[in-house]
Amino acid sequence: MSGIVPTLGQPSSYRDKKYPAGPEQLEIDLKNSSTLYVGNLSFYSTEEQIYELFSKTGEIKRIIMGLDRHKKTPCGFCFVEYYNINDCLDAQKYLNGTKLDERVIRTDIDPGFKPGRQFGRGKNGGQVRDEHRVDYDEGILC
Repeated sequence: MSGIVPTLGQPSSYRDKKYPAGPEQLEIDLKNSSTLYVGNLSFYSTEEQIYELFSKTGEIKRIIMGLDRHKKTPCGFCFVEYYNINDCLDAQKYLNGTKLDERVIRTDIDPGFKPGRQFGRGKNGGQVRDEHRVDYDEGILC
């Protein structure tokens, strides 16, 4: 029965292979982080909408919108930084899989925002994931 319904708040198994401090430090940083990665956002979602949804689980320190590396326009992800680790964990648990702007968003605990991480890593400047999808929004790869 446990395979039918996923556990609430279970972090993904994804690990950034390019994390500068190494895999051991990544695990430590993930356990102590109050930053949440939010993916699969609409390109038209605003900081205000994200703030409205994510502030339901706790006080937000800041929101960093993900930007296309070349065009500097939103490209479907952001980082939400909380003051409290437990608020971040609650957001992961309760908001993962919810809808925002008719898109089912994905959340995951992030080791912490560092300048430069707000830019997409894909060849076209956006997210790598968008370059491999066949079910994408019109105009994603302009």
